[in-house]
Amino acid sequence: MARMAAFWSLTVLIFYGCTSLRAELAGRVAPLGRPLFAAMPSIPVLGVQLSAAFLIATLVFCGAVFAVRRWIEKPKNADLLIETEAELRKVTWPTSKEVVGASTVVIVSVLFLMAFLAGADMLLARIASVIFGG
Repeated sequence: MARMAAFWSLTVLIFYGCTSLRAELAGRVAPLGRPLFAAMPSIPVLGVQLSAAFLIATLVFCGAVFAVRRWIEKPKNADLLIETEAELRKVTWPTSKEVVGASTVVIVSVLFLMAFLAGADMLLARIASVIFGG
């Protein structure tokens, strides 16, 4: 399960990168953004023009997904993901009441520290203005 989650997470990131790559290639390198076939305005279902930029991004996507799949399937990496999943099953997750309580403590502590530092800053500014005659 951890391997599949890692694979699909990385695949989504690769897809996002490849769509950005296609847009950059089509925008910055004008010949790559032109349609390859004038008769076909766009690819059905995808709604994207078949251009060199699209083909390059598609090849990069396929190559990257293949590389990720090979990397995840290595025994060393697969064992690491399996062990990570086993450790995450042992974790005791806090209840929502504990999370609210801990968050309240953190917020109150931050507000107290903020007030203390603001007061110390004002006091030191007055002392400095008295000393330096400002």
